[in-house]
Amino acid sequence: MDALALLKLLAEQGNGLKMPHSKPLGEGLFELRGGPVRVFYAFRPGRRIVLLDGMRKKRQAIPPGVLKQVRRYQRTLEAAERQRDRRLPADGRRWRRRRPM
Repeated sequence: MDALALLKLLAEQGNGLKMPHSKPLGEGLFELRGGPVRVFYAFRPGRRIVLLDGMRKKRQAIPPGVLKQVRRYQRTLEAAERQRDRRLPADGRRWRRRRPM
């Protein structure tokens, strides 16, 4: 299965997608699987799926360096979302720019 077909399947089934197409890697990280194609992703609030990285797998195990980098991407994403959430007004609405007078 190619990457585009996997992404369509993920969009259709969301967190209902299970093995053999999706595998949890722990700490909110998931691996989309299709032949040699691997796409790493995470679910975020608001029914969002964020793709973190992808690779063409050449051996059975995910190389430790790749997994470490993907987890770094995940932590960066979470930190950016926390920072964004601190800047939102208490009622959750987005800030609006005032028009110049």
